[in-house]
Amino acid sequence: MGPSFLPRLVNGPFDDPALFVQFRHRNRAILFDLGDVAALASRDILKITHIFVTHTHMDHFTGFDRILRLMLGRDKELVLVGPQGFLSNLSGKLSAYCWNLVENYTNRFILHAIELHPDRARCCCYPCHKGFRPDGEIRETPFDGTVLSEGGLTVNAVHLDHGTPVLAFALHERFHIHILKTALDRLGIAPGPWLNRLKTLLYESADPQTVVEIPGPPSGKPRHLKLGELTDSIVRISPGVHIAYVADIAGSPANLQKVIALAEGVDHLFVEAAFADRHREIARRKHHLTAGQAGALARSCGAKQYHLFHFSPRYTDCPEILEAEALAAFQGHHATSTQG
Repeated sequence: MGPSFLPRLVNGPFDDPALFVQFRHRNRAILFDLGDVAALASRDILKITHIFVTHTHMDHFTGFDRILRLMLGRDKELVLVGPQGFLSNLSGKLSAYCWNLVENYTNRFILHAIELHPDRARCCCYPCHKGFRPDGEIRETPFDGTVLSEGGLTVNAVHLDHGTPVLAFALHERFHIHILKTALDRLGIAPGPWLNRLKTLLYESADPQTVVEIPGPPSGKPRHLKLGELTDSIVRISPGVHIAYVADIAGSPANLQKVIALAEGVDHLFVEAAFADRHREIARRKHHLTAGQAGALARSCGAKQYHLFHFSPRYTDCPEILEAEALAAFQGHHATSTQG
C-alpha cells in the first residue's frame, strides 16, 4: 500500500505558503501555515484537525477567516499552533467579528490554541457558543520540542529567527504499516474501517493476544482474530515517512543548525527559497533564504527530496534560476554553504 501521508503545497511558488497533508484512507488532514487557502476544496478544509502556523505575517495567516467560516455551525474541534504572541494574534482575529448569533448554534465548535515558547506552551480554548471568548485561564505546560504525539505520529517544532520568532515543523511517522491485500483475499477478509483499529493497536504496542473483531458479510457473523496472528499474516512494517516544513528564516548558522537537527534524514523537505544567490544581501536584510542556501540545507539534512516555495515576485519571469541554484547546491556543486 502507499504512504500514510500525502503532502502537497496548496499554492504555486509565488503565492502564499500552505502545506496540506492528507492522511491516506482517513477523513483527516493537517495544515502547515495558513496563507491564502482559496485553492483548497471545502471538503478538504473540513478534514483539517490541526494547523501549525510558522508566524503571523499576513501571507502566512490570512487564510484563517476562510477556515473559520467553513467550520462555523459544525461539530468540530480545531487545534492551532503558533509562536510567541500567537494567542494575542488569534484573539485579535476573533474579536474583529460580531458573534451575537452563535449562542443559538446547537453544534459544538471549539478552537484550541497553543502558543509555543522555547521552554513552555501556553494553551487556551475559544468555544464558538461563547462568542470565541477565552474559556478560563491560559494554561501553561512545559514544552520539550514535541507539540503533537498520537498513535504512530509526532509533530516537532523548533524556534527560529526571521526578525520575529518563527517556527519550523517536522512530522514523523514512527513506522509505516502495509496491509497486504493478497493476504486479506487469501483469508477471505474484506478491508474496511477495522484496519484503522488494527493500526492503532500496533502503534500502541498492544498485547499480541488482543482480540480484533473483523466485520463479516451482511448475513454473516464477525470474525475474531488475535492481533499477533493478523500481524504475522497481513501486515508488513517499514520505516515511517518524515516530512519537514521550513518557511521564512534567516540564513544564519544558528537557524540552519536547528533545522538540520529537526529534519535529519527527512523524506520530504519543504523549504522556502525567496531569493537568487546574487541577491543574498537582500535575503540577509529581509531574513530569508536564498535558493542556494535552501538546496545546501536540504543536502545537509540528508533529504531524499526537497520542494521549494515562497519565491520573491522579482523572479516571476525566471523561476528556473531559483530551481537551478537550489539543485546545484543540493548536488554539492555550489559554493553556498549552510553556514550562511
